[in-house]
This record gives sequence, C-alpha cells and structure tokens, in this order.
Amino acid sequence: MTTDAVQYDDQGDVPLVGYAALASVFAAGAGAFALLARRRGVQVPQEVPPWDVLLLGAAAYKTSRLLTRDKITSFLRAPFTRRVDAGEASEVIDEPRGDGIRRAVGDLLCCPFCTSAWTSGALVCSYAAAPRLTRLVCAGLGAVTVADWLQYAWTWTQQTTEG
Repeated sequence: MTTDAVQYDDQGDVPLVGYAALASVFAAGAGAFALLARRRGVQVPQEVPPWDVLLLGAAAYKTSRLLTRDKITSFLRAPFTRRVDAGEASEVIDEPRGDGIRRAVGDLLCCPFCTSAWTSGALVCSYAAAPRLTRLVCAGLGAVTVADWLQYAWTWTQQTTEG
C-alpha cells in the first residue's frame, strides 16, 4: 500500500484495511445468502410494497440504535469501544478503540447510520426467506420506535409546560 493510502486523513488513523475486511464480510454474507436461497428454492418477492419498506426501515432504525446506543448491549460493543458520555434518553455514547480491524468494528458499532446498513441487509434477507415472520419482527421493532417517539413527545410536552 502506498503512503497516501495508509494516511487517508490528517490523523493517519483510518483503518482502511479493517474497513475493507468488514465490507468483504458484508458482501460475502449477502452472496452466501443469495446462493443458499437459490439452492433452497427461495422465491424472492417480485416487488416490495411501500408499507413493507417503511416497516423494514423502522425496524432497521431501531435495531441499529439498540446495537449502537443501548446500555444493555454495551457488552457487545465493549471489546471494540469505550464509553465517553451519556446520550439522550438513557442512550450512551461510545467511541472506537484500538487499531486495524478492532478499530474498524468499533467505528461500525459506534455509528447507528453505519450499523443500519448491516441491519437492513439482515432484515431484507430475512424478508426474502420468511416474509410473514420478518413482518412480525419488524412490526414489533416498529412499535418500539413509535413508543420511543411518543416518549420524546411526552418529555418535550412536560418541559414546555413546566417552563
């Protein structure tokens, strides 16, 4: 690798090899699912109704928040991250630690936007293989998402009326 590739940014700490490894794992997982689905005769849907896209999106949002910000899932992130702050509504803020693949996984587990691509991938594979079950799981996660927003609305209302 050239010096320019190793020092991608001014700090020189971007784990490009780790990112490439994670992207390869994602691509390999999608490919393995496609091969397995084809061998088992899974019929992928001709189209995905807009309602299912919204349901999958809400579930991917909530799952990524649970994995990257929830206190209870800290044990999953701990080998790759360290706690730096408390977030809003009992969420936590972690930052990646280490080098190489450890740092790359830490970056992934600290970013709900990054993690949502992985959760969306898993949900879409599940939707292709078992749409009814996946809709049920997504409905549950979507309900939690709605409940979260209602909690935020209630808190905002209380703060507004109390001055």
